[in-house]
Amino acid sequence: MSTENDTAAAERVRQPPSEDAQFIVGVIAAAGDHDWPALRRQLSALDPADIADVIEHVPLETARTIAKMIGRHLPPEFLPELSWERREEILPELPADYVGQALGQLDTDDAAAVAADIDEKQLGRVLAAADEDTRLAVEEALSFDEETAGRLMQREYVAAPEGAMVGDVIDRMRVESAELPDVFFEIYVVDPAMRPVGAVHVSKLMRETRETPIASIMAPIKAIIRTEMDQEEVAHTFQKYHLASAPVVDDAGRLTGTMTVDDIIDVISEEGEEDLLKLAGVSEAAQTDSVSKTVRARAPWLLVNLATAVVASNVISQFQGSITQLVALAVLMPIVASMGGNAGTQALAVAVRAIASRDLTESSAPRYILREAMTALSNGLIFAVVLALVVGIWFHNTQLALVIGAAVLINFLCAGLAGILVPLTLRRIGADPAVSSSVFVTFVTDIIGFMAFLGLATIVLLGG
Repeated sequence: MSTENDTAAAERVRQPPSEDAQFIVGVIAAAGDHDWPALRRQLSALDPADIADVIEHVPLETARTIAKMIGRHLPPEFLPELSWERREEILPELPADYVGQALGQLDTDDAAAVAADIDEKQLGRVLAAADEDTRLAVEEALSFDEETAGRLMQREYVAAPEGAMVGDVIDRMRVESAELPDVFFEIYVVDPAMRPVGAVHVSKLMRETRETPIASIMAPIKAIIRTEMDQEEVAHTFQKYHLASAPVVDDAGRLTGTMTVDDIIDVISEEGEEDLLKLAGVSEAAQTDSVSKTVRARAPWLLVNLATAVVASNVISQFQGSITQLVALAVLMPIVASMGGNAGTQALAVAVRAIASRDLTESSAPRYILREAMTALSNGLIFAVVLALVVGIWFHNTQLALVIGAAVLINFLCAGLAGILVPLTLRRIGADPAVSSSVFVTFVTDIIGFMAFLGLATIVLLGG
């Protein structure tokens, strides 16, 4: 995938390594001189996902040495299991002929993912070592934008003409078994122009007699994916229709590939992690990331937070006289801002999730806004009363209790509205709501909280 943006999420969510992988990582860490034949045997005995875990969890230089010394003897299936960062780092150490042959042994979607992380100069040598079908499939995949169905789809699929019989389809699959996907769920029925008109589940096909026309048992296709469709939209389509697979068509509507649920699980994990990290204003930090890379990824948002904090401090400075006369204001004002910030963050998390799942649309926005406003108002009333009672008992000052109660109520209402309106506004102007919403929501709750509390206190307690 090889995106250059530090805010890109990991290609897949890494699970903790298995016990076997952990053992080998420990052996590598303890060994001074590696016994490469022994290590090769140990790694080859592991599942490809566990081999990838070992490569992920050893230091970078060790990973490069492993790739250089025994990489060509490892099963190609471990390559798509690596994170794209680690893949980029070790691919230059692998022989071009090994990588080229490996691409031919992988499903076309996995081959495209691996090829996307190969340096441009090395990619030419790799594709020269690959067979013609693999080379054409990879070049076609790389012609599509990242994170689109055209880049992610599997180019092996099973299709049958409308006039075929069940027996004909089964016989053809047996004869052409080497060209079939390793795993598939449906057979697509196509018209003479290769446009999908229906689908037959493999389980249903196997229950019918050989003389049954395949057109008589096909079901309508619930969703057709276009090659330019964004991967997040594809994932939403799979969730909406509970799909195991779906056909992918080109601009002319011709069948060109398929998307399967295993690809979508990776997409959902990737997009969910990406949104979660963006909501916090940070990027994914792999264990191999350097301190400088991590600092560069996080510092810009801390700078934005610093700017908003300076503005909030400036608001406080306007009430220095009031704070000097009544020290209790300095003690209590962080409570108002903090509670408002938490309320805003709650509303924001709900809004960003609803936007990501496409539940929050222009038509449903008024209902969401009203719900968040009423929720904020209700919570505001509850905690305004609670805090007013606490402050009244603490400071023996009824007016101060009423002031802080009113300030909390105002800030809660503004926080709830900001939590829903800020991401909606950012989405409307074309910005990513998950990236910068939290900064602006916190800014609103701080400013409103300080102004409401200190302003009311100045007017009510100190006579304006």
